[in-house]
Amino acid sequence: MKLKELEGYLQDVAVFTDPKIKLEQYPTTPHLAARMLYTAHTTYDDIENKAVGDMGCGCGILSIAAAMLGSAYNVGFDIDPDAIAIAQENCDEFEIEMDFILTDLSATPAPSNTADGEANARGPYEMMKGKLDTILMNPPFGTKLKGIDMVFLKKGIDLANHAVYSLHKTSTRDHILKKAKEWGVECEVVAELRYNLDKSYKFHKKQSLDIAVDFLRFEKKPRPETSS
Repeated sequence: MKLKELEGYLQDVAVFTDPKIKLEQYPTTPHLAARMLYTAHTTYDDIENKAVGDMGCGCGILSIAAAMLGSAYNVGFDIDPDAIAIAQENCDEFEIEMDFILTDLSATPAPSNTADGEANARGPYEMMKGKLDTILMNPPFGTKLKGIDMVFLKKGIDLANHAVYSLHKTSTRDHILKKAKEWGVECEVVAELRYNLDKSYKFHKKQSLDIAVDFLRFEKKPRPETSS
C-alpha cells in the first residue's frame, strides 16, 4: 500500500463527537497517522507481522493504519470508554480485529505487598508485558496534567519489546533525549512535523493552530547475554 492510499483510507476514520478537554482529546490527523505508520513500516520494519500496542488509542486511527499495513495483532489502551466505543465502531467499519484495554495509564500501581498491589501487578496492562513488539502513541502533551506525556512514554517503553513511536512538542526535545539516555534507550528524531490542531473546544480562539512536533522513535537496547 502506498502512502497516499493509506492516508486516503484514514480520512474515513470517525473522530470524537464530544472531546474531553481534561484528557486532551485531540484526534491524530490522517496526514500524521499515515506518515507515522508508513515510516515505521517501510523504514524500520516495525509493523508488518508485529504485535502492536496503541497507548491512549482514542478513536483508533494509529492501530487501524497498522492493521492496514499488515500488523499481526493490535491492542489499544485508553481511560475513556466513549473513545474505545468509537474506536470499536471504526474497527468494525474497516473490518479490523483489535482488542481494547480500559485503563488509566497515568495511575501508579500500589505496592505489590498489598492485596491491591498484587492485583495491579497482574492487571491487564502488566499482563501485556513481553507480548508487544511495537508501541504507538500520540500522548497528551501535558497542558492539563503536567508531565503526563512522559508518564505515557515511560510506560510505553517499559511495555515494548523493541520499539516505541511517539509524537511530542519539539520544545520538549532536549528533555526527552535526556530522559531516554537515563532510561537506557536509543532515541531518534525521525522527522519534524506540523500538528494542525483544529478548533475543538469553546475556549479556542483560532480556527486552527500549527504546533511543531517531533516524530520520535525509541529503540530498546538488547540486554547483554550473561555467560553461565
